[in-house]
Amino acid sequence: MSTVESARSNGSANASLSNWEPVIGIECHVELKTVSKMFCGCPNEFGGEPNTKVCPVCLALPGALPVPNARAIEHMVRAGLAFGATIPPHSKFDRKNYFYPDMPKNYQISQYDMPLTVGGVVRYWLEDGSRGECRLTRIHLEEDTGKSTHASADGRLAGATSSLIDFNRAGVPLMECVGEPDIRSADEAVAFVETLARTFRELGVSDVKMEEGSLRCDANVSIRPRGETEYGTKAEIKHINSFRSLRRAIESEIRRQIDVVESGGRVIQETRGWDEAAGVTHSQRSKEEAHDYRYFPDPDLVPVDVTAEYVESVRATLVETPYERYARYVDSYGIDGKRATQLVDDHALAAWFDRAVEAASGKAQAVVAFVLGDLARLANESGAHVASGKVTPEAIAELVALTSSNAINSKAAKQVLETLWNEGGSAKAIVEREGLAQVSDRGAVAAIVEDVLSANPKVVADYKAGKTTVLGFLTGAVMKASRGKANPALAQELLKEKLQAG
Repeated sequence: MSTVESARSNGSANASLSNWEPVIGIECHVELKTVSKMFCGCPNEFGGEPNTKVCPVCLALPGALPVPNARAIEHMVRAGLAFGATIPPHSKFDRKNYFYPDMPKNYQISQYDMPLTVGGVVRYWLEDGSRGECRLTRIHLEEDTGKSTHASADGRLAGATSSLIDFNRAGVPLMECVGEPDIRSADEAVAFVETLARTFRELGVSDVKMEEGSLRCDANVSIRPRGETEYGTKAEIKHINSFRSLRRAIESEIRRQIDVVESGGRVIQETRGWDEAAGVTHSQRSKEEAHDYRYFPDPDLVPVDVTAEYVESVRATLVETPYERYARYVDSYGIDGKRATQLVDDHALAAWFDRAVEAASGKAQAVVAFVLGDLARLANESGAHVASGKVTPEAIAELVALTSSNAINSKAAKQVLETLWNEGGSAKAIVEREGLAQVSDRGAVAAIVEDVLSANPKVVADYKAGKTTVLGFLTGAVMKASRGKANPALAQELLKEKLQAG
């Protein structure tokens, strides 16, 4: 009997969620972004008329022999290296024997004991800014299955009496990312998968479009009393195809298992499905501890040898990962997590932003205030992207320099930015042309202050009577009199001096 199953006899029958620790492991199936399928020359494209992107190889016709896709292997090595995985010098393909109604061969070419990548760590961040990591067991390469559509005689899905099979997807290169059971909440599970998706998209190895099935997840969920180290009995939730569903499915399964154990039952190892409408998991089939897939080396495929030189050539193509970029923005630039995530999730904007920060001598917080503030608003209003607009990173750097030196005030900065968006050019040139330079000369601003105080004796009297809130009105009057050019901080300072002196 496991620790979880004996919880009731140990007096934990009435334990709440806070008394239980979820243990979660995620497996992700990710279709690779290649021109052709894994073992043949058929196009690797989503959609199309059923059974039109097939050939003797992916249909497993007698005498047809598979040939591995070199680009898929390269993508695998690149993905593994991005997470610090080991790339063994030798790997092989195996036949995984299982009843696949939508697989022409009725077995799947996969990898078992000698995968292309071993180990690695996925580092992720959550919405609240906290961070975590999950070890990878492996990432191995295999082929996808076809797609079954179940329908009744009248064509409706309910009460299905027949199945239609489309083999267009059969043979598409697929990598399976197997995570260790290091995750302890549904939020962490979502963050883990989001980081995988961001990284694969950044690397160019997959488009990770969950709505098209190019990223699907299985979640292995168990519970144990907090403080215990022994794992409970797990249930596997299959084929989850959205981040929202992943969070809801895991939360539902955790509650279900707690209810089972606290009511005196025992969790059984099984495969469960997710009912999105009902918001619950449901049993599909029991699953014994041992896998009976009868793996054996595929006799039609030679082993894959990966040289150290090849690995280093792929390593040389790696780019900064989304997690590394997020950490740089937050830790080095001091940008808050929400804004950092906005940048990370838009590759073109992040690259544009980095150029602007470099041009602005590292003044990242001032740059991000413009980029995700008024510049983002202008882009949204026009339906264009910041990176494809007329505002250059160098122009934003100029604008940052002008505002930080008090050469222009915030109102003028907005005006300059709108002109840059519509016309392009130099921020400094626009300031000079439009006469937007801020007046910071103490004598000039003092003269305007004197005029405003003379024109508003009642307001001055109110201030001296203790109604200090009128200072805002007087500051506004100075700004209006200077046509927005006066340094507002200096104007307010001089107003206080004059009012208090009188």
